[in-house]
Amino acid sequence: MERRLRRGSWVPVTGLVICLLLCACVVDLVLAQIRYSIPEELDHGAFVGNIAEDLGLDVAKLSARRFRIVSGAKKQYLEVNLENGILFVNEKIDREELCERRPSCFLHLQVVIENPLELYRVEVEILDVNDNAPSFPWTEFNLDITESAAPGSRFPLESAQDQDVGTNSLRSYQLSANQHFVLNIQTRNDGSKFAELVLDTPLDREQQKRHEMVLTAFDGGSPERSGTALITITVLDANDNVPVFDRSVYRASLVENAPRGTLVLKLNATDLDDGSNGEVTYAFSGHAPLKVRELFSVDPYMGEIRVKGIVDYEKASVYELYVQAKDRGPSAVAVHSKVLVDILDVNDNAPEVILTSVSTPVQEDAPPGTVIAVISVMDRDSGENGNVDCQIPNNVPFQLHSSFKNYYTLVTSEPLDRETVSEFNITLTARDLGSPSLSTRKTILVQVSDINDNPPRFSQPSYTVYVTENNAPGASICSVSAFDPDSNQNAYLSYSILEGQIQGMPVSTYVSINSDNGNIYALRSFDYEQLRNFQILVQAQDAGFPPLASNVTVNVFVLDQNDNAPVIVSPLPKNGTVATEVVPRSVDAGYLVTKITALDADAGQNSRLSYQVLQATDPGLFSVALYTGEIRTIRRLVEKDATRQRMVILIKDNGQPPLSATASILLTVVDSVPESLSDFGDLTLSPKPPSNLALYLIVSLSTISLIFLVAIIVLASIKCYKDRETHSGYNLPPLACCCCGGFQPEPPPEVFKKSNLNLQISSAAKVPTNCMEVNGNSSFSQSYCYKACLTPESAKSDFMFLKPCSPSSTPRNNEAKSADNSWNAHSRSASVNNGATTPSELKQPNTDWTLTKTQNSSIKR
Repeated sequence: MERRLRRGSWVPVTGLVICLLLCACVVDLVLAQIRYSIPEELDHGAFVGNIAEDLGLDVAKLSARRFRIVSGAKKQYLEVNLENGILFVNEKIDREELCERRPSCFLHLQVVIENPLELYRVEVEILDVNDNAPSFPWTEFNLDITESAAPGSRFPLESAQDQDVGTNSLRSYQLSANQHFVLNIQTRNDGSKFAELVLDTPLDREQQKRHEMVLTAFDGGSPERSGTALITITVLDANDNVPVFDRSVYRASLVENAPRGTLVLKLNATDLDDGSNGEVTYAFSGHAPLKVRELFSVDPYMGEIRVKGIVDYEKASVYELYVQAKDRGPSAVAVHSKVLVDILDVNDNAPEVILTSVSTPVQEDAPPGTVIAVISVMDRDSGENGNVDCQIPNNVPFQLHSSFKNYYTLVTSEPLDRETVSEFNITLTARDLGSPSLSTRKTILVQVSDINDNPPRFSQPSYTVYVTENNAPGASICSVSAFDPDSNQNAYLSYSILEGQIQGMPVSTYVSINSDNGNIYALRSFDYEQLRNFQILVQAQDAGFPPLASNVTVNVFVLDQNDNAPVIVSPLPKNGTVATEVVPRSVDAGYLVTKITALDADAGQNSRLSYQVLQATDPGLFSVALYTGEIRTIRRLVEKDATRQRMVILIKDNGQPPLSATASILLTVVDSVPESLSDFGDLTLSPKPPSNLALYLIVSLSTISLIFLVAIIVLASIKCYKDRETHSGYNLPPLACCCCGGFQPEPPPEVFKKSNLNLQISSAAKVPTNCMEVNGNSSFSQSYCYKACLTPESAKSDFMFLKPCSPSSTPRNNEAKSADNSWNAHSRSASVNNGATTPSELKQPNTDWTLTKTQNSSIKR
């Protein structure tokens, strides 16, 4: 078995530079050729050669480098064991089937190795073995020879056919012993042999009409094989003239693929005899090959040779036709001639494209120059018809580089983006240079694999959601959606809410999100009066590596619902009784009796209140303003009007459906207003309950005062004792120095100035005491006046005494104290009632609280 490794030698510098430029795109690509020789008909698994050792490759890396063999044959005759690198017979090879009658038979293989990419050419010569014996087309030949045939006459015999070639092909013929004939062996131009029967001695039909001989054909193989045929010769009566061809050798040209019936040439033979002995018929000679008989036909009467089958230049470029002419007379003798038919090549074979190696899919971040495929092309035509040029479209990010003749590599020419184009159908066009040119198109599908290079994108830059308060916990309030242009795992999105706080609480206690579809759910029922709006941050993250994420803001606005009924602020009942008001009988129509004040914790139209009389003792006596709640007299009061008038006022909001509350008030009609009431009729009482801050200050001051109480009393006593002589000039009683024992009959007008806190200090020399008045300006109809009584030298003192004061004597002062106690009880009651209402529900203060009947009567007494 022969094996030969051949590599290219060094070339001149210029050729080397050109070669390097052509091979720049194929890394580590080596061109080499190995030749093996094996006999045909080897069984499966027969050893051919250690191809890995011959190529100098590491056997352990054959699988990793995707070592494989690409054959142009229809069958995979040879294969490589990747474990030991041995090339072995995969399928039994029949040389006659593979190469027909060609003198040399080669099986061309391409070895492809990747990482780096390397290509090798392997030629396996298939050696012929003597597996075919010579055989004749017929086992018996009949020859008619006239008795007048002269010695030396030649009679061609049917040639034996041997499918083997070389020394195993047909070598010689042998004729069995006889008296009249000998055998003459001739050789054709292609080296094949045929036998002619030569008449050695004249025939005598009268002595013997029939002769039988055995013709044996031998080949040159070892062991020698042979085939036999029986020759039967019938001696005919004399026909002394034979046909004569006008040329001994005919030559014609024929274009391949000529249609059936095409005339190749016309034979011409003449016979000088007359009649049937001069009528010439044409036919193929007995030793004309069977292939020729299948491709061509001879008209027996006209001598026209026409195309019978498909003539292919790629199978044979010239055909030898052996023809004979014979007259129709008795004892006709056939004469022979040779016809040479040259086949002209036409461009009838389109190029063939073979994808030797394809690496797909390719990652979208593959750098330019990445090898995608190795392509080989071939054209069975010859000359310019067999030269092939390959091209791909210009609008794809790929280039086609020619590594060496008829081999190309497809590489990337620019960065890829799967989100723009996920796959490419690259049409490779292979076109030969024939005329007309033929081309073959092959589509290469290159898929681009995804990398995680795109973050999720929300469908909106931000979301605004409106949720009506009192929503059901667990209900969906909105849905966010994002899109990731990546694919597969890189496009799988999960949603989450980023950590944050709403009113000091984690956002996760308010809302949750479905990580798969982005639905946002409320975890609690929202209250518009406590939470008007809030903001959450939603994140969408893909499952790629590394993961990418995007955030979006969701603004949630809580819409008000009419879920709060109006709350009565004033007047409020005392001690479980109905609120009362005093109405003088002498008032005119339109007199403001009192004002109903109510609040609604809702907003907008839901908090807009309206007032109307629901029940009244005398509907024609009092009316209530629709929107202010003021109760006024409709007419003057007369004697027959009842002294106690009861009214039920309906307070209703403007929501849908509307909510309402009722306030009951008892109006008492009196004949006259007490003097004390008239004096303080213009004073209002603040509706605000005592401030907690004031309470804390009072407690603190009281604690400190208790510590120094004894010291203060002692110091004050000493001070009064020292100043007693000075005070006598003012005719003041002894206690006037520290207690403010004297009061003026009426307080000065400036005492009733409306202010939040007015302090007026009089320091005239003739005034018995220095007085400081404290007035509270508020919505209450009653106010208190405090007088701070200090000694004449109080400017030098850091102490100040405060006491409530009334305009008259001690009994009236006691009555004032009683009224003060009544007010304190009322204030406490109001504080308790207001305490049941949340701060958010009390949106505005009550500015129209009036003195109750108890307070008025206390002041009157």
